[in-house]
Amino acid sequence: MPLPKDVHAFLLFGIFTFLLLYALYFAAHMLLPVMFAFLLQLLLQPAMRALCKLRVPKTAAALLLLLAMCSAVGMLVSSLAVPASEWIAKAPESLPRLERRLSVVRAPMDKMQQATKEVEQMAAGPAAASEVVVKGPALSALLFSGTRSFLIGLGTTIVLLFFLLLSGDLFLRRLVEILPSFKDKKQAAEISHEIERNISAYLVTISLMNAVVGIATGIETYLCGLADPILWGTLAFVLNYVIIVGPLTGVGVLFLAGLLTFDTVWQALLPAGIYLAIHLIEGESITPMLLARRFTLNPVLVILSLIFWYWMWGVAGALLAVPMLATFKIVADRIRPLMALGHFLGVEPRIPAPDQPA
Repeated sequence: MPLPKDVHAFLLFGIFTFLLLYALYFAAHMLLPVMFAFLLQLLLQPAMRALCKLRVPKTAAALLLLLAMCSAVGMLVSSLAVPASEWIAKAPESLPRLERRLSVVRAPMDKMQQATKEVEQMAAGPAAASEVVVKGPALSALLFSGTRSFLIGLGTTIVLLFFLLLSGDLFLRRLVEILPSFKDKKQAAEISHEIERNISAYLVTISLMNAVVGIATGIETYLCGLADPILWGTLAFVLNYVIIVGPLTGVGVLFLAGLLTFDTVWQALLPAGIYLAIHLIEGESITPMLLARRFTLNPVLVILSLIFWYWMWGVAGALLAVPMLATFKIVADRIRPLMALGHFLGVEPRIPAPDQPA
């Protein structure tokens, strides 16, 4: 595996990387719909090929897949709108009860906050500056702006996804045609096919496992006596796409819902505890076993990638972190100047002991 020896080239590559990340940060609103369109295209491409083998026209097949996807999402949102709005509506009247239940935790925090204020007053002295209140935009303006941006991004993703499904491997054919040598053509085809095969398998496997987690969470919340099990199952399904942060958020939400529903602390902890056990079984044994042959990513770098892309692009970046890291590793493993970096992104292979068969 070659390592870079030219210091100037290495420094220029570092400068280019920082400029690229700077551009990605400010172009998030334009790039995120494009990234999600390519990701969904990889997820739906096997179904698209299956419909084409059945001699369904490409336009009809693409429209059928988009209609099925939008219908499933629409039915899910409509079925969850009523229970979610009910929980949100009763949130203000539930806050006093929640404060009473969390009084054990709140008391030390109040004392620390009071001590901090006293220290600040002592440091400021008698000539403390008057408090300045900065008024931000109204909540309705923020909600309207966020909804408008979301709808624009959603429409862009759907339109681009439709044309990506229609084009198929058009971009790959054009890339192979313009490459100068047969070796380069073969390498580009191998990289493209490996990315499509592995990322599609990853997305399908993760989606199926998330669905299993969602169903199990809905069943356990129903058995624990928590209202609206479909809402909690769907929430677990969506949050499980975000590694670590999503399940932790689900544990916190289920614990708060348990505090608002049950009278004893152990009953409030039961739904969140069972959900955590379900996630540990799925995340530590089943999913790694299913993906072990396709992905050998370094778990530390996966966490760092999750943190970095969440800082760059928010929740959308956290959803895209693992597919982007896996795609970069596939490309790096196939291109000679990047092989050392691809090896660094992977997990060290297990070496058997001398007394064990290899």
